[in-house]
Amino acid sequence: MKITIVGTGYVGLVTGTCFSEVGIDVTCVDIDAKKIENLEKGIMPIYEPGLESMVLKNMERGRLHFSTSLKDSLEETEAVFIAVGTPPGEDGSADLKYVLAVAREVGQHMKDYVVVVTKSTVPVGTAEKVRHAVADELNKRGSDLTFDVASNPEFLKEGAAINDFLKPDRIVVGVESDRSQKIMERLYKPFLLNGHPTIFMDIPSAEMTKYAANSMLATKISFMNDVANLCELMGADVNMVRKGIGSDSRIGTKFIYPGVGYGGSCFPKDVKALIKTAEENGYNMRVLNAVEDVNNAQKSIMANKVKKHFGEDLSGMTFAMWGLSFKPKTDDMREAPSIVIANQLMALGAKIKAFDPVAMEEAKRDLGDTITYCKDEYETLIEADAMLLITEWPEFRVPNFTVIGKLLKNKVVFDGRNIYDGEELRELGFEYYGIGLK
Repeated sequence: MKITIVGTGYVGLVTGTCFSEVGIDVTCVDIDAKKIENLEKGIMPIYEPGLESMVLKNMERGRLHFSTSLKDSLEETEAVFIAVGTPPGEDGSADLKYVLAVAREVGQHMKDYVVVVTKSTVPVGTAEKVRHAVADELNKRGSDLTFDVASNPEFLKEGAAINDFLKPDRIVVGVESDRSQKIMERLYKPFLLNGHPTIFMDIPSAEMTKYAANSMLATKISFMNDVANLCELMGADVNMVRKGIGSDSRIGTKFIYPGVGYGGSCFPKDVKALIKTAEENGYNMRVLNAVEDVNNAQKSIMANKVKKHFGEDLSGMTFAMWGLSFKPKTDDMREAPSIVIANQLMALGAKIKAFDPVAMEEAKRDLGDTITYCKDEYETLIEADAMLLITEWPEFRVPNFTVIGKLLKNKVVFDGRNIYDGEELRELGFEYYGIGLK
């Protein structure tokens, strides 16, 4: 079986690589010639645990190919997955120009029946736009070739994407014909041997499922952050509250950890897009508007705590920032709280020394040389007035607080993810600030 993946970003590269891992012949296409050249040399455009070795292995075995030509890759392809970017426009809506450009190119060059699958996160109704784009090009050619469209949203967690794809909780596929469903069933059969369900549905429902899933997770995060802020005012401990509610099977333990706000490529963009889709259809998503408001405000919590402790004027002060990426095990800096926190502190006159295990090069795109990048987490502490834990990387979980106390000018720790024991740090002479704690 042969398929084509268009787009070698996070979703496209992981999808293509994992399909090749089970024996499918995959060609990943991208218009960025430099990116394709690097991939052919084994140089990854993103950081994702396990991805590089899997790409190299399947390239060596002749199952994974890279190209800049969609036209050439369409030969004998049974499905084309569109996995290009859908960046938010100024109004929050998803920009579909890249998706529709691929659809038009498929219509211009397809040589036989093909299923055109939207893998990118796209608003409800996008499949119809893709259908029209392909059909218009076929009509221009005077061609009677047939095709189907399908929706196959991704549910990958950055930092665990390989495992998520190979061992999915569920596979959601929106189809419009028996023929396209059979192709998608055959494509995903290797992933179903362990009982993971494939849920077939109509295409609009599949498109909505993706947005609803991410918006629900974002809602849990913002709700817990709201509760955490109230806990501080009332003298409650959000960690205890979290354990108390998480033991309820209807709520569960996932995505109820308070922090400095969510970021990344999915939650902020998808919440905005669903709000905009609702507006376009005359409906107000009141809960999601609140979710977004809470998250935007939460990214200021850390700077507010610093100001409360040190005062409004931070001139001449330096802060050690541990972690820059929006979450551990990724170099993704999109909508990362660290950017907001660093800029807010610098606006008050502070200097920032930061370390992240993998995201510092990406961070330079947003922060440039406005902050100092250090070789490890302990170097950030030298002559720093306080330490700020922003991203809960595993290597930050059990640091040497004796060393930290000696390197810092003031024994003050701001824990943006509640990964440290406040009582233990206070016994060591630190002043400790968490999120939603007494």
